[in-house]
Amino acid sequence: MRFDMKSFLDSGIRPYEQPLSEDFSGAGFTGFSVPAPATGSFYAALAPEGIAMRLTLQATIEAECARCLAPITQSYHFTREYLVTPTDLEDPDFELPLAGGGCLDVSELAYQELIFEVPPVLLCSPDCLGLCPICGKGKAAGCSCQPADVAAPADARLGILKQLLS
Repeated sequence: MRFDMKSFLDSGIRPYEQPLSEDFSGAGFTGFSVPAPATGSFYAALAPEGIAMRLTLQATIEAECARCLAPITQSYHFTREYLVTPTDLEDPDFELPLAGGGCLDVSELAYQELIFEVPPVLLCSPDCLGLCPICGKGKAAGCSCQPADVAAPADARLGILKQLLS
């Protein structure tokens, strides 16, 4: 979806509101996927300084826990607000995704905001114990390994340090 900000500045007497439904199932997110379309709305109105915009988005993601690799599903619902002035549209370093001619790419904006909303490390719970480094079972599932009972193999490259410490 594209929103022509230049035309809206010239003739946008009434507020603009459009529902969103974005299919991000094929998007290349790192560490998670979005199996169902993200929904929300896009709103714009004239303000004394320019255009006041609001993006509301709700998405459900699927991923694996970073510690125990259990599948997780989490929902995110957020709102972002922006104020765009006429001089912003002429700025080559403008931060919002423009598609040429002063048109805002709302789909790309929703994609970028979702990336910023989802944390880089996803956990099934804040107190997840992870996997046992010895047997590979989940520690919360009742791993009975005793790390002190298992001697770690010595790294041959550190042998010189052992000689120096002796």
